[in-house]
This record gives sequence, structure tokens and C-alpha cells, in this order.
Amino acid sequence: MLELDLILLPFIEHHYSNLAQADKERYWALLECEDQDMFAWFLRRQNPEDPDLKRIVSLVRTSLEQDRRAGQTEP
Repeated sequence: MLELDLILLPFIEHHYSNLAQADKERYWALLECEDQDMFAWFLRRQNPEDPDLKRIVSLVRTSLEQDRRAGQTEP
């Protein structure tokens, strides 16, 4: 799903290397999930029930928000 690529690729490029090993493993577990589930999680329509997935989804969401704010050129 292209929309997921637009979320996950910047995360890999800018944030993945700074993750703790446990969070890196959570990220790879996240990639095993269904696209529809991930899409709903990142759009905040749902949250994962699994605590490990919930943590990595939260990290990705936070990074998206930070990147969006950092990329804004308007005051």
C-alpha cells in the first residue's frame, strides 16, 4: 500500500537507526501485520491490542508529527 510506504520509509530513513534493539524488533514485527490494520493504526482509527505493537505504532506516529512540524515553513 503506497500510503504505508509514505509513512514507513521516512521512519526507516530518519528514525530507525536511533531505536533501541527491542524497538527495532517491534518494527519488524509491525511489518508482518496486515496493511489495513497498520493503516487504521497510523490514522488513529484504532490502536493495536498488543503492547509491543502499540509502542512501535506510537513511536512512528510521534515521528510523523515531529517530521511534519519540522518540515513546515509557515510560522
